Amino acid sequence: MNPTARPALHRNFHRLAWFALIMTASTIMFGSFVRLSDAGLSCPDWPTCYGRVTWPQHAQEVIGHEAAKIRPLETHKAWREQVHRFLAGALGIEILTLALLATRRRRWGSTAVVSACVLVATGIPLYMMGMHVSASILAVTGEAILLIAALRWNNIDLSRAALLTLAVVIFQALLGMWTVTLLLKPIVVMGHLLGGMLMFGLLVWMAWRATHMPITLVEAPKLKWLLRAGVAVLVLQIALGGWVSANYAALACGGGSASLDNFPRCVSQWWPQHDFKEGFTLWRGIGVDYEGGVLDGASRIAIQMAHRMFAVVVAIYLLWLAVRLYRLPSMRGWASALGALVVLQITLGILNVKLAVPLEVAVAHSGGAVALLFVLVTLLARLRAPSDVVDEGAGTEPPRVAAGATA
Repeated sequence: MNPTARPALHRNFHRLAWFALIMTASTIMFGSFVRLSDAGLSCPDWPTCYGRVTWPQHAQEVIGHEAAKIRPLETHKAWREQVHRFLAGALGIEILTLALLATRRRRWGSTAVVSACVLVATGIPLYMMGMHVSASILAVTGEAILLIAALRWNNIDLSRAALLTLAVVIFQALLGMWTVTLLLKPIVVMGHLLGGMLMFGLLVWMAWRATHMPITLVEAPKLKWLLRAGVAVLVLQIALGGWVSANYAALACGGGSASLDNFPRCVSQWWPQHDFKEGFTLWRGIGVDYEGGVLDGASRIAIQMAHRMFAVVVAIYLLWLAVRLYRLPSMRGWASALGALVVLQITLGILNVKLAVPLEVAVAHSGGAVALLFVLVTLLARLRAPSDVVDEGAGTEPPRVAAGATA
């Protein structure tokens, strides 16, 4: 089969992919809201909330429950954490559906997907009963089944991308669990953010490939390399932003005023005392409660300065890329969007400091990162050289054909 032919997909696959994409963006944004409103540990057990599927409404309802010994109930926060879990669960079902549709013509495709999910699902009650090792073995086995199948198959029907996305969703669930059980450990919190962004990027790519709306340019191969570099620097900056948030370093340089002492300076200095070694120690052992942060001022200043300095690198590169794209008449709309989003993201970052991290601005800053990733991955998915574009129907199997196709 021609590797550039449009994949043979279920007629509703692209619609489901776009819906999953919107759900993922919403879940990421709501997760930012939960994190930035300090509600990440408001349900100290997992996947229930004080033993309930929803969340308790009154303190009397949790008397005697083990979770209440870990943390007292805050109803105004608990609903946020549990609603976030509901959104993530619904998203997982949506992506499972995509994986089943993508692999339905593969030999043992549906079997691999269902078997992996059954293993992971079986591990959840085992975890709740305290059988953590057994639950972990089942989860790892399920992930291995998906990854092996993804590597074994090609991506002509988007089966590889769909399986990788499902594997990321499962790992995201584990990271969500560890976020609670490891008491907001920064490396886990940052990993949870990056996992969400990876899932979002995979879905953007899948949705556009399923919709099949290529942008044909002779310069496409070179531009795609520039876009890949853009994605790389953006993801690194997102990781640094996640590290700032996870270590409560957003106001390490000061904030809450229009003074230049908090931005562009830091605590009234251009190069204040800092501790990069301590600030970027990724692992600090088990049992530490990281809510509110545990680092000293110099370590938090180092984290904030790293985020600011690399933001300059990212902004320069992406603005240069926007200018490079704008020179091509067919790319001016996307180039303008990229440039505008970079400027908006810089503005929101500065406002976070000047206004002392108001919740609305901080969540919008997270949304800006999502929007930038959407633009870059969209262009990666849609740009094609003329030689790579084939007739949409070439190589496409009729929808009614079923069963057994292999890579």
